[in-house]
Amino acid sequence: MKSVLKALYMTFGMFTVIPAPKSWDEPSAKHMMPWLPLAGAVIGAAWRGTAELLVLSGLHIALCAAILMLIPFVISGFIHLDGYMDTSDALLSRRSADEKLRILKDPHTGAFSVIMIAVLFVLKFASAYTLIESGKLFVLLPVIPVLSRCCSSMAVLCIKPMTQGYAYAFRPSKAAPHRAVTVLVACVALVYAWFCAGPAGLAVSGAVVTGYCAAMVCALSGFRFRGVSGDLVGFSLVIGELCGLFACGVIAGLY
Repeated sequence: MKSVLKALYMTFGMFTVIPAPKSWDEPSAKHMMPWLPLAGAVIGAAWRGTAELLVLSGLHIALCAAILMLIPFVISGFIHLDGYMDTSDALLSRRSADEKLRILKDPHTGAFSVIMIAVLFVLKFASAYTLIESGKLFVLLPVIPVLSRCCSSMAVLCIKPMTQGYAYAFRPSKAAPHRAVTVLVACVALVYAWFCAGPAGLAVSGAVVTGYCAAMVCALSGFRFRGVSGDLVGFSLVIGELCGLFACGVIAGLY
């Protein structure tokens, strides 16, 4: 039980900027993945609260949209953007799998990562702008980071790790209970989405999961299915959340 509770603050300390004791314990790390969606819930609650405050603030819609799109990145400490950029550089290089792996590990920023960041920010800004302009569906914002992190937890717990990195460190020898908890949290998120927005809630939830899975399959195939890594998980999480926010914007614009 002590290791499980220690994993809680390790999760917040690593994957958010929320103050938490800074320590690393290898056995406790094996229990971090089930806590990851909870970090997403905190991010999502802050995201929704910020959206409500921005509407009341009187600021120009463009300023509100810029702030809204950045909230999940800021609270997560931009950690997942690193994986998004590294993976984008590797996949868009169109090189061999070995060369892509070398690019993935290269700490330097490539042109493709800059391009993909620009594409990401344009799409997220446009989606956030539409959402703020409509003033609707803010209630679904918490669902997006929760489901994206449920998908990330399942990816780490179910797919073989590419290297002896973070993905390996977070995976326990007996992962079935952790998978069950993650699936349960995902189901709770889906029920919340349905009761809050009905079909629109399920559409946004489906967009997150579909976007995440499509990104993960693309990333895995680019490396010839050698396994998952922290960078690939971050890449898929960012795209999954983009798809969720984009779906929110599209549906809100149609209301």
